[in-house]
Amino acid sequence: MSAVRDASTPIPLPQVYSDALQGELNDVSVPSYDRDVLTHSIIHIGVGGFHRAHLAVYIDQLCQAGHTDWSIVGAGIMPGDVAMAEALSSQDMLYSLVVRGADTTDVSIIGSINDFVLAVDDLEPLVAKIAEPTTQIVSLTITEGGYPIDDSTGAFLPDAPTAAAHSAFGAIAAGLERRRMETGGPITVLSCDNILANGKAAATSTLGVAENAYGADLVRWITDNVSFPNSMVDRITPTTSDADRTWIANEVGLADSWPVVTEPFIQWVVEDRFAGKRLPLEDLDVIVTDNVEPYEYMKLRLLNAGHSCLAYLSALEGTETVDAAMATPHIKSFLEAFLANEALPTVPPVPGIDLDNYIASLIERFSNPNIGDQISRLCLDGSSKFPKFLFPTIEAQLESDGPITLSALALAGWCQYLGGVDESGAAITIADDPNQAAAISFAAASAANPAAFLDFADVFPPSMSESERFQTAFADALALLREQGVRSAINEVLSDP
Repeated sequence: MSAVRDASTPIPLPQVYSDALQGELNDVSVPSYDRDVLTHSIIHIGVGGFHRAHLAVYIDQLCQAGHTDWSIVGAGIMPGDVAMAEALSSQDMLYSLVVRGADTTDVSIIGSINDFVLAVDDLEPLVAKIAEPTTQIVSLTITEGGYPIDDSTGAFLPDAPTAAAHSAFGAIAAGLERRRMETGGPITVLSCDNILANGKAAATSTLGVAENAYGADLVRWITDNVSFPNSMVDRITPTTSDADRTWIANEVGLADSWPVVTEPFIQWVVEDRFAGKRLPLEDLDVIVTDNVEPYEYMKLRLLNAGHSCLAYLSALEGTETVDAAMATPHIKSFLEAFLANEALPTVPPVPGIDLDNYIASLIERFSNPNIGDQISRLCLDGSSKFPKFLFPTIEAQLESDGPITLSALALAGWCQYLGGVDESGAAITIADDPNQAAAISFAAASAANPAAFLDFADVFPPSMSESERFQTAFADALALLREQGVRSAINEVLSDP
């Protein structure tokens, strides 16, 4: 990649954008539209790397195509959002997107985020934005653990921290109440999180908080005026590193405090169900359907479960990135066998998708040597991710008396990882988890009784914890890991027909 200008003096993104509007060409793709005339029509809660590599890119494409009635106002309510707000504000909300394939790298500047509302201490600025008549969509990437619902039943959990007044759904409910009172009009709440039926989850969460905080009038108004389309989102986006910042400065000549690195692949499957102004989906390369569920099963049970299953075993071996793990023959063989033999049989047919080809594409994507996706990122929130990504596969295989050995080994890897020491004896920095203290406690109890880990009732459903077959498979897998290590354990379970 040649530099935009002399790489010894990186150029701020607002200057590059200004030059582009004046006709000066650069070696990166720069917004050709006037950002000052864009309507602030989407409020997005949870501006991280994934949002900026996915929905913000799609909206940027609309802006490039001449649509001036769509742009994004980022919103943050967590203390960790302060750094993102400051980084984007310092460069007029512009950021660089680095798309790294196995053989090519492309850089573009994204301009679809046009403002940022920081509501860490006071929700009022965010509530007011949601209520504004120009706002047509509230979208979210708040992680799997951000929804106050029971993983097993889908029921609303009124006492969950994520149902509190100062939470994403607390802000949405307050904004919708203000909108109702000020006749702001219909609006869409669009989840972009990795949750099966994420629209339904967003609806349950919103309605539950709304009823508790404001009563039946708001619930009726939401029922009549708010839609919650289901969607499936996909793009591997690792956490931005200091090396990425240095690369964009030295190799491209851009001064960007928070660039985004991602892969070429991008996918969005969405229900065409908008209560407010409709996104012009026909101008985007998205799959529009009235049934997102098969695509969700495909992605959650193959890609997301695949990531989680390899993560903890790789961490135990001290492996730092996904591509390095995939370059290890036994980890790659483990993943291929899990996807083909245990996960795939539980995935229903997906319209327009060859699932064998999809699995092959996952192996290629995971193996991309230029992404550098961190194993530590995949180890985040295990107690939230496994129930959504892996447990449905295990439960289906238990019901059909199908194979569960590889799934059990993946969970044994998580249990062993929670011990905080890898195979070389080095300390592991255990990734954040909403149930971290309890997870570590149950993992410690497994030292005397391996099946004690399955007593972690906030995570493991009775269908697994009370299954003698699964108890035995898990205990055997944990014993293998402890006695022989990851490589030998994988090789043994793969050699056992």
